[in-house]
Amino acid sequence: MAVVTGAGAGIGKACALAIAREGGRVVVADIDGSAAVACTAQIAAEAGHALALAMDIADAQAVAALFETAERHFGGVDLLVNNASAMHLTPRDRTILDLDLAVWDQTMATNLRGTLLCCRQAIPRMIARGGGAIVNMSSCQGLSGDTAQTSYAASKAAMNMLSASLATQYGHAQIRCNAVAPGLIMTERLLAKLDECMQRHLSRHQLLQRVGRPEDVAALVAFLLSDDAAFITGQVLCIDGGMLAHVPTYADGGNSRAARPAGDTAKAAAGPRC
Repeated sequence: MAVVTGAGAGIGKACALAIAREGGRVVVADIDGSAAVACTAQIAAEAGHALALAMDIADAQAVAALFETAERHFGGVDLLVNNASAMHLTPRDRTILDLDLAVWDQTMATNLRGTLLCCRQAIPRMIARGGGAIVNMSSCQGLSGDTAQTSYAASKAAMNMLSASLATQYGHAQIRCNAVAPGLIMTERLLAKLDECMQRHLSRHQLLQRVGRPEDVAALVAFLLSDDAAFITGQVLCIDGGMLAHVPTYADGGNSRAARPAGDTAKAAAGPRC
């Protein structure tokens, strides 16, 4: 049985669907109760088994109630995907000197403390059942600097170490933990935020000729939760289309397969091109 947080939409929903399609029973948890219900309805339509719960992972009592309900309804907890994230705060998540400390505190409360709370509830239940697997949804922004989103990046970098610590401390109990770090994954929410110009600018840095899809991340998560990944733990796995795999000048300098016109490098240096 799996608990997936932030499963009402985007990557979390794709993960819940992927687990259900593999035969897993899923608790779909999301702060948006109607979105959680819609996800479980889709799972049920595909003959899967799921339970929707509306809750905020920053609330310790709500997290405890989530796992108590999951255990009561499905008999135990074997898998956990910590996907919930305070994405609504990212427009206000600015540079260090411009950052509202309330944004920092709220981001950490959800992204990092919320993940910790879920792990603390899941681990004893997994130990009682002989082991389990946890995937924490990190981000490539936790592995590289950016001109904004200071709180988000710091929370995801800390999540990477939290994952390594969990894997180290509870590997003897047959609990595996890995972090997945997505790059540019075109969820509906992100698509609504990015205009066509910015989409093109970001796509220039992809090594593959497309942006990522939530289903791409869900496939990796489903693998890491499965017995096929039984010897993988304590890792941070990037799924970013190669965005962090190349030198910073890649997009401006082009490559042997897609040479850029003369003068294009100077234009690129001036900023995003539409």
